[in-house]
Parts: sequence; C-alpha cells; structure tokens
Amino acid sequence: MMTGAKVFLDTNILLRLILTQMNQHTEVDVLVKRTMREGAELWISGQVIREFIVQATHPRTLTEPLTIEQVVREIEVMKPLFQIADETAVVRDTLLELLQQYPTQGKQVHDANIVATMLAYKIDTLLTLNVADLKRFGDKIKIISLA
Repeated sequence: MMTGAKVFLDTNILLRLILTQMNQHTEVDVLVKRTMREGAELWISGQVIREFIVQATHPRTLTEPLTIEQVVREIEVMKPLFQIADETAVVRDTLLELLQQYPTQGKQVHDANIVATMLAYKIDTLLTLNVADLKRFGDKIKIISLA
C-alpha cells in the first residue's frame, strides 16, 4: 500500500495520462489510477508542466499537436489533480549537489532537476518511462515504470 506516499509523475507519464491519443495511454492510465487508489499523493512540477506544453504542441509528438489554447485548458483541468512543486532555492541547491555526485551533462540535467525537486519535497517515488536515464539516482529514489 502507498497510503500517504508522495509519488512524482515524470512528463512522459503525464503526457500519456492526459492525452488519450498517445501510445501507452491505457497502460499509464491503469498505473496512475492504481497508484491513486492505493492512497498516494500525486506530484508534478513547473518543469513537468513546461515539458508537457513543449511535447503536446510539437508535431514530432502528436500528428495533430494541440494549440496553446488547448494545452492551457488541459493544464487548468489537471492542476487540481496534483500537488505542484515549485522550484525553490532548496531545489536549486539540491540540484547542484546532485550534479557533483552523479555524472550528468546536457539534457540529463533535466532528469537531475526532477530528482532534486523530489528530494527537496521529500518525494521518494517516481513514475517514469525513462528508467535508463534515471536509474543512476536509484539510491535516492524509487523508480516505478510499466515494465
């Protein structure tokens, strides 16, 4: 049981949860609903919201990308479903510590920032499809995926 647990949703999970036309929507929907039934508190961050906007409006992600108006509506609907972690000085300082502890470069900094946000907000579980890039932080967080 996850009663009282805090669970962070990576952007790839949020996209598939919200956008029914995406590949793996059904599997992600089942995973997230099971997590909610088990009593977990679901978290996202400003970074995840920005990445959601980028992906949902990009023609490489969707054959018919959402308009900004559609994305804003989706975000307004989803906001009450999640706790939203703000990027604070603690998140920034935690990120800088992680970058020194784990070999990280380029786009991997985004993954490290998710972990830093989780640590700053005392969230120990991450739902993601990006296990390969995040497993390096496996001593700090629990990673749950579809596999």
